[in-house]
Amino acid sequence: MQRRQVAKTDLWVSALGLGTVKLGRNQGVKYPKQFSIPDDRAVLSLLSQAKELGINLIDTAPAYGSSEERLGSLLHKVKNDWLICTKVGESFEQGQSSFDFTPEAAQLSIERSCQRLNVDCLDMVLVHSDGNDEYIIQHFGILDYLSDLKKTGKIRAFGMSTKTVEGGILAASQADIVMATYNLADQSEQPVLDYATANQKAIFVKKALGSGHICLEDGDPVKKSMAFIFAHPAVTSTIVGTITPTHLAHNAACISEVLD
Repeated sequence: MQRRQVAKTDLWVSALGLGTVKLGRNQGVKYPKQFSIPDDRAVLSLLSQAKELGINLIDTAPAYGSSEERLGSLLHKVKNDWLICTKVGESFEQGQSSFDFTPEAAQLSIERSCQRLNVDCLDMVLVHSDGNDEYIIQHFGILDYLSDLKKTGKIRAFGMSTKTVEGGILAASQADIVMATYNLADQSEQPVLDYATANQKAIFVKKALGSGHICLEDGDPVKKSMAFIFAHPAVTSTIVGTITPTHLAHNAACISEVLD
């Protein structure tokens, strides 16, 4: 599995990142099929498989239910140079999402994530946008706050998971990473990727398979999707959430074949 540098940081992440929403939440998600949250044995097996496939990037968030806590208790059992990307701004409790983009809320969220993940320093922290990207950045100063944390060594890289072109470009102008939607069915955020290329910023692609909906197509939509995504030079990694070993293996094989 090829690894790529995150902007100008010392972080090198696998081209495929493991999304972990399915480890802690199965309510209010947009996958085409219902699923059960896996037990610890299944998660450990999945993490071991990810390691064997050369994956070192784990994506999680407070909005992913119990995902952070489960990773904190299980990752140390599978020794690897794991790099964890988590988020601030959105929480999910008692079946409901809530948003708070103030620096004070971000501070509490980061402290909580460190406790849940059993770490002293977070590798990557992204703002989990509710769609009002520009307002969040300009009104709350949340990226400035994360920049200050990076300078003090509390986090190693930062950015934003955005939903608009304008917000994505604004985030890229101030941060290391933008997580953007980019897939065969939706290229509306391509200008964000173009900006990232020109300014040496990292792009983590979310919804690479349209939350699984693209996989309902005939043929091999995964290989076709990965070939399309990695044709853009801005893409550092694509985050795909799965709890199915065969899907994880196929995702990795497709990316490796495309990049080789």
